[in-house]
Amino acid sequence: MFRLLMYLIPLALTIYAFIDCLNTPEDEAKHLPKIAWVFIILLFWIVGPVAWLAAGKLRTPPVNGRTPSEWHRNHRTQYVAPDDNPEFLNSLKAENKKDEALLKDWEADLRRREEELKRRESGEGPKDAS
Repeated sequence: MFRLLMYLIPLALTIYAFIDCLNTPEDEAKHLPKIAWVFIILLFWIVGPVAWLAAGKLRTPPVNGRTPSEWHRNHRTQYVAPDDNPEFLNSLKAENKKDEALLKDWEADLRRREEELKRRESGEGPKDAS
């Protein structure tokens, strides 16, 4: 059991430090660029993760809900519920109008076919268009 822990604890520490390093914004990595920290963590199995956790990251509380990457900070979008989104509601109205028009066409076609069948059954025969 102890032999297994000798491998699992450093592995867990390495995985934790690696993920923590990847999720840290570039400007919060201290002393070295973030990519250098990634290589140190992966190459120096026990010392690298300990060095990252001790000295590699600026440890301050997040300001204004900081997110891990620059892309996330610059691409914030305001999400709106579908029932509050005017574009979505307009698209539903347009789709409803199309569906209603299609339904009216189908109903008219059905009425025409029913009348044609009634004429055939009564013995009038098909109506000539000419």
